[in-house]
Amino acid sequence: MSERHERNRKELATLIAKALPHDGQAEVLRGVFVFRSSLMTQPVYGVTDPAFCVIAQGAKEVIIGEKRYRYDPAHYLLASVELPVTGQVYEASPSEPYLALRLNLDPVLVHSMIVEASLEVPKKAVDAMSLSVSRLDEELLDATVRLLRVTASPVEARIVAPLIIREIIFRLLSGEQGHRLRQGAIRGSHANRIAQAIDRLNKSFDQPLSVEGMARDLGMSASGFHHHFKAVTDMSPLQFQKQLRLHEARRLMLGEDLDAASAGLRVGYDDASHFNREYKRLFGAPPMRDVERLRGAAVRG
Repeated sequence: MSERHERNRKELATLIAKALPHDGQAEVLRGVFVFRSSLMTQPVYGVTDPAFCVIAQGAKEVIIGEKRYRYDPAHYLLASVELPVTGQVYEASPSEPYLALRLNLDPVLVHSMIVEASLEVPKKAVDAMSLSVSRLDEELLDATVRLLRVTASPVEARIVAPLIIREIIFRLLSGEQGHRLRQGAIRGSHANRIAQAIDRLNKSFDQPLSVEGMARDLGMSASGFHHHFKAVTDMSPLQFQKQLRLHEARRLMLGEDLDAASAGLRVGYDDASHFNREYKRLFGAPPMRDVERLRGAAVRG
């Protein structure tokens, strides 16, 4: 890292630590979140929004499908569509906690920046994957630090923060992974159609899935839809739906104390034995045994 990069990294870490004195997360501006963890974490499932993620201290791994993405203070993570992912902080300690920032990317603002800057939208991309890790350059890090600085002043937060967010989006669109954002934001592109499909699946994962019907609704052939969906998510549409269902069932059993049969039924499994088999295949143990293990780990933690 250059001297400037290290100076900005340290300031970003100080600003996050000040905004969040204890482990957890906080929304410091609309769509801008900071995170802190004094310990390495177990893998945690969640659905990520389109977002730009920066680490000031520590390191993290994000998993989607069979792919793993690790990033640290020298790299940023970019998610161009809403995705089910598993994340794990693997570098953190009480003396040097994990400190990070996430900026959610508003698709309307992204599209507006593409038009205003007259940026070219590639019709095809060699790699359409919707998650990527790239080296964090000086300008992006500098803008991120300035964004967090203005949170100290309500007036600056209201007036200046939107300008800095526009700058960050412009730099992302112009950078190494800009084609991902550009493709996803332009209506009618394959990436945008897949983003629409992902949104529908996230909202109705408990309903029966017709790949042919969804492809037809999006103006694509079934084979083309399947190909582009996998290129973006590293999963087939059915695998994607299954992940959503099983993770939601796990949440229901942990958070709402549902039994396995009820949780399976809630997320769309009519056959309890089928639900148990798929759950065990994903999580390595039958539903209730897995939940008991997670509860025991939480108590020990």
